[in-house]
Amino acid sequence: MPSCGNAWLNNSLLDEFSRVEEIKGQRSANVLTAAKPRRKLVGQALAGLTPGEWTSVDGLFTDMRAAGLNPVVHRSERALWKLYLEDPQYGSLGYDGYHGWSLLQGRYTLAVLFEYAATLGLIDIEYVPPAGARDDYRDNWGADYLDQLSRYDGLSALRLNPLGAHAVGLTGDYAPAQAPVSAVPAGRVTVLANFDIVALDGLPSADTLLLDAFCDRKTDRVWTLTTTSLLQALDRGHTLDELRGYLNQAASHSVPQTVTTLLDDTGRRTGRLRDTGQTHLIECADEALAVLVISDRRLRVLCTRIGERHLVVTPDRLPAFRKAALALGYPLA
Repeated sequence: MPSCGNAWLNNSLLDEFSRVEEIKGQRSANVLTAAKPRRKLVGQALAGLTPGEWTSVDGLFTDMRAAGLNPVVHRSERALWKLYLEDPQYGSLGYDGYHGWSLLQGRYTLAVLFEYAATLGLIDIEYVPPAGARDDYRDNWGADYLDQLSRYDGLSALRLNPLGAHAVGLTGDYAPAQAPVSAVPAGRVTVLANFDIVALDGLPSADTLLLDAFCDRKTDRVWTLTTTSLLQALDRGHTLDELRGYLNQAASHSVPQTVTTLLDDTGRRTGRLRDTGQTHLIECADEALAVLVISDRRLRVLCTRIGERHLVVTPDRLPAFRKAALALGYPLA
C-alpha cells in the first residue's frame, strides 16, 4: 500500500487488543504478538473490499480466513493459556474449543476497525448496542457474568468509502467532497472591515465549526480573522477556498476589501514551503572526503552537499549512491 495508507497502520502507541478489557492476562510477559503486523493484516483485508459496498463483519471474517489474513494475538500456545475470562484457571482460553477465531482474531479486527479505520473516516459502519450482539463467547467459563465481550461487539457491517479506498491504495488522489456552496443561506453573518465576523442570530453547528477552524472566537457570536488563525487552519489541512465560499454566500453584504486582502496575502504564502519527503543525511569523516565525493562524476549527480561534511541523498537515489560510493572505495556504514 502507498505511504498515505501506511501512517495509520504503523502507529505503535496502542495495541488495540488492550481495549478488549474482558480478556484478562494481556499484560503478562511474552503473551501478545506485536501489534503492527496484526494491524497490517486488517489493512490488507480492507484493501480486499469493494469500495461503496456494505459487507457484514462475519462476512469479512470469512474472507480474511480464506485469504490467510490471520492477526494472531498470542505468541504461542503457552501464551494462550495466560489469557482468560474472569478466572485465570477455569476461564483460560487455552482449553480446546475456547479460543475460536472470532473470539481473538475477530475481536482484534473489530477493535482496529472501530478505533482506527472508522475514527479516521476510512469506513462507514453499522453499529448496534453491543450487549447481546454476539454470542461466540457464551460457552466459555465465566461468560455468564458478561453481557458483551467487548464494546466492539455491536459492529455489524462496514463499507469502504472513497477516503478509505484511497488510503488502502485502491484509488489515486483523493479530493474530499465539498458541500454545495449554494446550500448556505445568505445573511447568516456580517463581515466587518475590522476582520470581525458577527452572527447575531446564532449559527448552525456546521457553520460554527467552520468559523472556529479559521478564526479566533471573541464571544459566542463573534469571530475575528487574523493571519495567525488563517495560517493555523491551512496547517491543519483546510483551504482558503472553503472560507471564501462560505463568506461569499453567508455574508449579508459584500466581503470588505480588508478581509479579501488578508485572504489574498495569506494565500500567497501557501505552498511556499513544501514537505517533499524524507532524505538521508550522509556524514563524511572530514571535509576532504566530502569534496572527493561531490567531485566524483557518478556521485555528484546523486547527492547535494550541505555544510562542510554532510551530503543529502533522496531515498530513491540511495541504492545508486551506495553502489557508487563503494566503487570509490568508501562503503556506506
